[in-house]
Amino acid sequence: MRAVSKRLRAGAASLVLLGLAGTAVSLTPGSATAATSAKVGVGTPKSAYSTHIGISSTQVKIANISTHFETLFTGAAVGTQAYADYINSKGGVGGRKLVVTAQDTGYSGTKYAQMVQSDLSKDFALVGSFSVTATSGGQVLAKNPQMADVTVTSSTTNNKLPNFASPFPLQGGWQEGPLVYFKDKYPSGVKKVGVLLADEPAATQAWQGEKATMEHLGYKIIYQNTYAITAKYNTFVADAVAMKSKGVQMLFIDQSPSAYAAPVIKAINSQNFHPKVVLGAPTYSNTLISTSGGAAATQGMYLEQDISLYLGQDAKAIPAVSTFLHWVQVAHPGWKPDLFTFYGWVSAELFAEALKNAGHTPSRGSLLAALGKITEFTGTGIQAPSNPSHKTVSNCYLLGQIKAGQWTRLTDPPVTSSTKGYRCTNSYYLPPSAG
Repeated sequence: MRAVSKRLRAGAASLVLLGLAGTAVSLTPGSATAATSAKVGVGTPKSAYSTHIGISSTQVKIANISTHFETLFTGAAVGTQAYADYINSKGGVGGRKLVVTAQDTGYSGTKYAQMVQSDLSKDFALVGSFSVTATSGGQVLAKNPQMADVTVTSSTTNNKLPNFASPFPLQGGWQEGPLVYFKDKYPSGVKKVGVLLADEPAATQAWQGEKATMEHLGYKIIYQNTYAITAKYNTFVADAVAMKSKGVQMLFIDQSPSAYAAPVIKAINSQNFHPKVVLGAPTYSNTLISTSGGAAATQGMYLEQDISLYLGQDAKAIPAVSTFLHWVQVAHPGWKPDLFTFYGWVSAELFAEALKNAGHTPSRGSLLAALGKITEFTGTGIQAPSNPSHKTVSNCYLLGQIKAGQWTRLTDPPVTSSTKGYRCTNSYYLPPSAG
């Protein structure tokens, strides 16, 4: 990717954002209504329907605002550009090419807000952004309801805005299905659960929904520790020793990207401590297995998420996976896709779907109206169905397992099934505190 690759920095630092994709959306039984979030497009100013800033007969300018600190969240910009390259190769949307302006917040909320303010006067919409300082930009968007923001966010404040649309809306709970599966399979193990959590607002916030669902189902958490995002391997050795001493039988590290999950796995193995391990969407990467010690070190570990095995394992069954992987390499040769790359891609696809239905002469207002009518989105099968319009989440999920050094699907229905390969059992649990 031309604009982004120049700003890439060496390093693999990752912030634990716990499974934002771990709370998938679907239209199947068990969905929960986002009572405190405004439906997309509600209250759009009439003036927005005559506002055509950033769009012409040949192109649409969209802004991506992400944090690129040591490549942190850079994937969001890569994925957005990749989808733009893909759709542009097919003639664009309604004959208009998507032109992405990638911007780096420098980890500054002030800069994020300034960028949003500037983009109001030159870009048609914000697409595919990701940053822990997104709430600052949301304050600007709240005052400018004519500007759409189509992305995945860790900000509950932004999620509530009527001009915010996401392929993965925040809800505040968790799917019961995978937790019921583990409870049925390991009835004694769920009574002795260990959890490691990053000292980061988005992580701790999302954990509350998962924890509430666990407790609702009868799980007993006997060890929980919060670690700094600068934590080193030795930190996790101490955790491994403590958990082994307490008799932990099941360990959830499903809310840590591989940069942190890998040293945790190495630490527990170094202590000859082998609980059942549950991984989540941020841990799913091409590097986790090798950096954790290889096939033997990760054998049998579980994966729960509400997206496909988009790193290639689902390529034969889901054509969108091959498309995603190909165009990521076109946008940025050599880039290793991660969860945030995926977020950028599906956000751009959601935007493109709305733009296609926004009329022959799209305005900011007609774009928001079109987003408000999208009640089912799957990213052409690459993720479980979501309802971006109503910002609802559901019970659908995918279970996987690491076998012989490979990520594999586990107990999922075929992709040709009515649920497109996702399990939609039990309910999505919404704690009273999230209502």
